[in-house]
Amino acid sequence: MSSDSADPFYWMRVILASNRGTLMELGISPIVTSGLIMQLLAGAKIIEVGDTPKDRALFNGAQKLFGMIITIGQAIVYVMTGMYGDPAEMGAGICLLIIIQLFVAGLIVLLLDELLQKGYGLGSGISLFIATNICETIVWKAFSPTTINTGRGTEFEGAVIALFHLLATRTDKVRALREAFYRQNLPNLMNLIATVFVFAVVIYFQGFRVDLPIKSARYRGQYSSYPIKLFYTSNIPIILQSALVSNLYVISQMLSVRFSGNFLVNLLGQWADVSGGGPARSYPVGGLCYYLSPPESMGAIFEDPVHVVVYIIFMLGSCAFFSKTWIEVSGSSAKDVAKQLKEQQMVMRGHRDTSMVHELNSARA
Repeated sequence: MSSDSADPFYWMRVILASNRGTLMELGISPIVTSGLIMQLLAGAKIIEVGDTPKDRALFNGAQKLFGMIITIGQAIVYVMTGMYGDPAEMGAGICLLIIIQLFVAGLIVLLLDELLQKGYGLGSGISLFIATNICETIVWKAFSPTTINTGRGTEFEGAVIALFHLLATRTDKVRALREAFYRQNLPNLMNLIATVFVFAVVIYFQGFRVDLPIKSARYRGQYSSYPIKLFYTSNIPIILQSALVSNLYVISQMLSVRFSGNFLVNLLGQWADVSGGGPARSYPVGGLCYYLSPPESMGAIFEDPVHVVVYIIFMLGSCAFFSKTWIEVSGSSAKDVAKQLKEQQMVMRGHRDTSMVHELNSARA
């Protein structure tokens, strides 16, 4: 497919901080995928990771090296599956240059993530990349001056600009308002309002926490509290789940291009282009990828309720699994927290050392 054809990863780019046709094509996918695989290997006890700083440094180094390998692999797959055009027409030289560009860009992302982990910035690299990409997307979707011919005339892509344009050009103001709020295949004001609402709700619940009273076992009268947030694992489960699905999309797309019509390939996923205004995008219409993807619209929810039920079960189940696995392998479990408090000679007020793990588990539940 050419750069102007349907984008198979359109629905995943926001959470993976990816932008099509740019050096951030791969986004944080290599970082998250390498972290996902390494954490699962550690959680399954296939590789042993100790609590010493040396073991942690080796684990992080192996994760970064694995991320570089995944970056090369994904760059090759993107080029060879025709994401930027037919490889036979582009030639080996251009294909190699594109692969090198994607690899160097991915390497820079890995280095930036490493710098942020060392404390040269605010928060984690993954969260910062996602937040930056989401802010850019929101501003662009709200105020984009790009014009698109949708068949109903020329419209602006930006929802806010489109509101004033429709009110100024349409004689029926009520219909213009309805179109500005509910138009399909282009950003509308309801999308923007819903985004702001969800943003406010998440910030509100982000402040929910349980403060466990603790005291020093060495110094009498020294009291403190240990906070446990409602979103204990933050956005990590969603990111890991998105990385898993995006890699499944990559495999399905690669096989669909090479072995179109094969029964097993169609069982994994069948793809079709979504028509309408805005950027062209590809969407799974059959197979496993279809049931693991969100409904395309509100109407699709009522057309295929089985798809919705399977998707919800998959989302909740996979996020719960990744949450539990992440807690165990990241040193955030109740046993690990109790060990850290004991090393700092802190105990929970009104409880014995043996019951601290139980109380921490109860607070997290």
